[in-house]
Amino acid sequence: MAEELGSQKRESQKNEKVGPVVSTKMQKTIVVQVSRRVPHPLYKRIVTKHKKFYAHDEEGTARLGDIVRIIECRPMSKLKRWKLEEVVRRSALVGAAKPSDLDVKV
Repeated sequence: MAEELGSQKRESQKNEKVGPVVSTKMQKTIVVQVSRRVPHPLYKRIVTKHKKFYAHDEEGTARLGDIVRIIECRPMSKLKRWKLEEVVRRSALVGAAKPSDLDVKV
């Protein structure tokens, strides 16, 4: 039982981030953009900073525009140190119009 609690504690200590998927062009890899608001060091005005994280998506469930939660994991490649935990919210871009839906004659 103590071993189970130890592993659960280790899991909860892993860093997690939430943000939209900005790229799915690689196999089993997504790019998530995480935004944070920090005061400017000199002017003290609140500034939004962005950073992109490469995350492992084994099943390929995340799509462009989805809001996802990623957690820290072992290094999987030069850039990938995160893996997809869950898709928080699906994107509305999924049902984008196809050329056949638009009835455009070319």
